[in-house]
Amino acid sequence: MVSTAAEGAQNPTHKYDPDFTQHVIDTCGPKTSPRFKQIFAAGIRHLHDFAREIDLTPEEWLAGVKFFNETGKLWAESDGKRNEMHRLSDIVGLESLVTEIANYVQTEDTTYTPTSAAILGPFWSPNAPWRQLGDSIIQDEHKNGLVTYMHGIVKDLVTQQPIPNVTFDMWQASSNGKYDFQDPENQSDNNLRGKFKTDEKGEYRLYCLRPTAYSLPQDGPSWALLQAVDRHPMRPAHIHLMVTHDDYKPVITQIYPKDDPWLATDTVFTVKDDLVVDFEPIAETPKGMKEHTGPGGKATRELELNIVLAPKGMAINAAKPVEH
Repeated sequence: MVSTAAEGAQNPTHKYDPDFTQHVIDTCGPKTSPRFKQIFAAGIRHLHDFAREIDLTPEEWLAGVKFFNETGKLWAESDGKRNEMHRLSDIVGLESLVTEIANYVQTEDTTYTPTSAAILGPFWSPNAPWRQLGDSIIQDEHKNGLVTYMHGIVKDLVTQQPIPNVTFDMWQASSNGKYDFQDPENQSDNNLRGKFKTDEKGEYRLYCLRPTAYSLPQDGPSWALLQAVDRHPMRPAHIHLMVTHDDYKPVITQIYPKDDPWLATDTVFTVKDDLVVDFEPIAETPKGMKEHTGPGGKATRELELNIVLAPKGMAINAAKPVEH
């Protein structure tokens, strides 16, 4: 039996216009770069499918528009100091996923792999000072902070040999849970930041603080989203690292004390097993290492952390950057 147009209208095979999404994608002009069109088309398909799947209402759509307007407003009103969109991408796990994709490396020996990557976050600074091996990054007084002797070797994934002249860039919050530019009343510029170079043996050594857990800001769109999904705003204690060398794929990562209570529920989803470390009590400063005499006095903790870098040729990522 041949169905009539009226019957087709009463019993549609598609709930909504089946050609609409492809029509939106096909409006891309001939000057659109291939990679940008790939990103745009995939984004539109997923966005439209999302709206169809949940039957998004006009009121819900407008609430979303307002939400993102408020996100941009925070950035503008802070003169770019508070990147709320970056924080939103963190609490939904997007930056962690992008980081995993960008740092995928295929290895034959699964027992010896590159140090895992973690998100850069919004607090890195290009202006961190160069410091000498054995120096402290602790410039200012801190309340109840534990001075830590941190050291290790940076090694090649393939040869498992030390790599000299590696840049070891690190930054962390103070014992009050705030970074230097969040806390100008208590911290000087570049407090708890520093860049070091590994020596001929691939070794680095320095003084820092055992890190402290802290909460994301409890205001603004990110906090509103966390409340809506009944999640806490806590980040486990961590130290940020950016380890680079011209011949190797960089490692941007974070390390966490093994006894931190927020490891399993980190609100930005960055914790990996090989990044969980042990800050052990230290009996005495190793020979050849000068005693820490700055704020906080002598070191009471020690952390040995070795880093493994993959040669650049081992990085696998087929995507090409978007052309502008």
